[in-house]
Amino acid sequence: MSILSDKSIAKLAQEQDMISPFVGRQVRFDDSGEKIISYGNSSYGYDARVAREFKIFTNIDSAIVDPKNFSSNSFVDREADICVIPPNSFALARTVEYFKIPKDVLVICVGKSTYARCGIIVNVTPLEPGWEGHVTLEFSNTTPLPAKIYAYEGACQFLFLKGDQQCETAYDAKKGKYMGQTGVTLPKL
Repeated sequence: MSILSDKSIAKLAQEQDMISPFVGRQVRFDDSGEKIISYGNSSYGYDARVAREFKIFTNIDSAIVDPKNFSSNSFVDREADICVIPPNSFALARTVEYFKIPKDVLVICVGKSTYARCGIIVNVTPLEPGWEGHVTLEFSNTTPLPAKIYAYEGACQFLFLKGDQQCETAYDAKKGKYMGQTGVTLPKL
């Protein structure tokens, strides 16, 4: 397995619509010239942006978190340019970008150091070969203070690993439960 470079990522984005919308360079300033958390194609990865859709965890209804019987009552929905995550809590969001993963590529997500240095951890499972959709992201606020997430700015970096050949059974062939997701998607069994 080898990691894909910026050139290879750009080629797959253009030829196979792997990332849409695709930004071919690192963007570090907004339209008004203000510094932002960077996003776009980088040397050996792609920094994806977080959209304005957030589901913020709440215990207001004293729901039990059960992955086999998940209740949407555990979240408050917000659509905003900034999401404030309560102390020692988390929020779900989604990427701006829609991904279509080739059948010979596996994608791993890692957090951005800017958020990590603030005690905000980004978690997402691997993007399997043959999967497509908006990626649901989980932001954990590990601090005892409220923490901000900024919409339309960089949230995480995806690393693309090319296999020696196409896998025998890709995600789309398994009819995976998260195939084609377009919003912030809650756990499914």
